[in-house]
Amino acid sequence: MTSSAAETPTPATTAAAVADAGILRYTAFTSDPDGGNPAGVVLDATRLDEQQMLAIAAEVGYSETAFITAGDEQQRRFTLRYFSPLAEVAFCGHATVAASVALAERIGPGTLLFDTPAGEITVATGTDGQGAVRATLTSVPTRSRPAQDAEVDATLSALGWNRSELDAELPPHVAFGGNEHLVLAAGSSARLADLDYDFEALAGVMRQYGWTTVHLVWRESADRFHARDPFPVGGVVEDPATGAAAAAFGGYLRTLGLLPAAGVVAIRQGEDMGRPSDLLIEAEPGGARIRVTGHAVRITDSQG
Repeated sequence: MTSSAAETPTPATTAAAVADAGILRYTAFTSDPDGGNPAGVVLDATRLDEQQMLAIAAEVGYSETAFITAGDEQQRRFTLRYFSPLAEVAFCGHATVAASVALAERIGPGTLLFDTPAGEITVATGTDGQGAVRATLTSVPTRSRPAQDAEVDATLSALGWNRSELDAELPPHVAFGGNEHLVLAAGSSARLADLDYDFEALAGVMRQYGWTTVHLVWRESADRFHARDPFPVGGVVEDPATGAAAAAFGGYLRTLGLLPAAGVVAIRQGEDMGRPSDLLIEAEPGGARIRVTGHAVRITDSQG
């Protein structure tokens, strides 16, 4: 439900909602509870309003928490919303994977349909040879455009990077896969590893241009990249795995003619944070959508 002004929750009712929400915790794009990107998952948020969902996301403290606000298990179709500790976002890939795995563990593997603020997202779920649940989301149509000099210069200043440290063969772009992300390619693995940026300055640049993350990458080979994603607009220094940015990056590679028509591109993220994550991206045949694949596993109370 959505509260009217007369029904605005008090702090006490918001605290009660947090306590009663049935919050699950999963980590996505890994099979190891100590890796990947943690996300909160609330499978039944039908009675929560925006203030309560935001309070829950802040209490959970992860970069995103996913809330299923409506659904039909027979049709396997659900309405999904995403909140960081600071605000609602239109789409979050790792929280979608986390929610998909949580649902598949309860209603069985198969295809799930999510209505999100960014559009309809299809997720195929299944088990691998070890019995772990794996999810492949298909993004909304992607797009990518060259970044303007002012956008790049402001971002490099906040990062403390120089243009000479970028990969000249992978030009800066603003890419979309449900949200917009600035893609910057480092010219070396050392440049990517040395990330020490001005949090408030970068947050200001990202708010000015409407970006969700800055997707920093280094190309190890044609089909393997390493990535880091500062997320100060969400109150988080860095994301250890960013499915939405991976989808946008797939669109970026497609625009540049670097995404193979068949086969996958691997993205390794989170290593510098001690939470290694593995994301696989591939082109949807004949379309502008990108498929993003990864595992997710539940985090128990003992694992934090």
